[in-house]
Amino acid sequence: MVNFSIARLPRIEFGAGSLSKVPDIIAGYGSRILLITGTRSFTDSNHWQPFIDQLKQHAINWQHCTIADEPSPTLIDDLVKIYANDTFDAVVGIGGGSALDAAKAIAGLLKVQRSVMDYLEGVGPELPYEGPSIPFIAVPTTAGTGSEATKNAVLSVQGENGFKKSFRHDKLVAEYAIVDPDLLASCPPSVIAANGMDALTQLLESYVSLKSNAFTDSLAISGLQAARDALIPLYRQEGELAQHREKMAYAALFSGITLAQVGLGSVHGLASPLGAFYPIPHGVVCGTLVASATRINIHSMLAREPDNSALAKYVQVAEILCQKHFSKSAASFTALIDLLTAWTDELALPRLAHYNLQETAFDKVIANCRGSSMKTNPIILKDEEIRRILLERL
Repeated sequence: MVNFSIARLPRIEFGAGSLSKVPDIIAGYGSRILLITGTRSFTDSNHWQPFIDQLKQHAINWQHCTIADEPSPTLIDDLVKIYANDTFDAVVGIGGGSALDAAKAIAGLLKVQRSVMDYLEGVGPELPYEGPSIPFIAVPTTAGTGSEATKNAVLSVQGENGFKKSFRHDKLVAEYAIVDPDLLASCPPSVIAANGMDALTQLLESYVSLKSNAFTDSLAISGLQAARDALIPLYRQEGELAQHREKMAYAALFSGITLAQVGLGSVHGLASPLGAFYPIPHGVVCGTLVASATRINIHSMLAREPDNSALAKYVQVAEILCQKHFSKSAASFTALIDLLTAWTDELALPRLAHYNLQETAFDKVIANCRGSSMKTNPIILKDEEIRRILLERL
């Protein structure tokens, strides 16, 4: 077993009904919070009023702001300016990945009062972040991004000159991640599909990452097993839905932990420019590309690096997801790709052309895909190999 190190993680409270623990946790920091949610999913749910009543019972005062879409640097800077003169004991983010990423960034900047562009990787001066950050409490309401367990806040500018980059530091890690599977009950099928495939992709990519280790591998395997058992029946609304929600919340949490420790791969490398240049939701990018990217990774390793240890890991993933032993690795590779393709089709994940991507734009996407995620892909892909991933899902 090789040596490994594990970066800071949140204190995790997992389980149905764990939302009720949040007011007590907040009270441990003080009595005034900035509450950041999505626009409607939580506030329109039957969890909102009991939560607000609990805050009042604990004499907790709050300011509330909502995040409608994937947050931009301008939005973060504007919100920091609005709330900079208030004194908050904690920032509480309740929502999907966008709300949590926004809350994470705001918590990191309220006391610093510099533009987030000063710290954003790859697009600004990349100044060292020294904090301090206000304590951040993360409560996910979707099962996908794993943002509750990571140190990075992903911010986007969309359009021809757009980008999707991270404000990243250990000081941004949530003090608490409160994962309540009951909060997933309001997710529509399209959100279950996109976020679920995001979690699955993060587990798969971190498992075969160049930086993977025994600790993260054990979590990734457990998460893959949970996603295997729950994603499709939850999407279909079949069987024990509470158990399916629990397993998908578990899979998403573990995907956040593993990606934060060892990185991702080619799918997320491509998700950055695709999500920046086109209005493609992050989970959709992951779900629509994972089968194709897995195929190209495997074929590239067989052709150029047949001794790559990730090939054996793809065999293991095939046996986990297909619940079958394969006597030959070639059969396992085919079965894995076929299964991922079948899930992509059943979950009705759109092709890239649906968002107006054209083959003439591939060069620009490829030129901007070699960021941090691509660096931990198990093999360095050639431009023509990346082009094949895109072409298969155009």
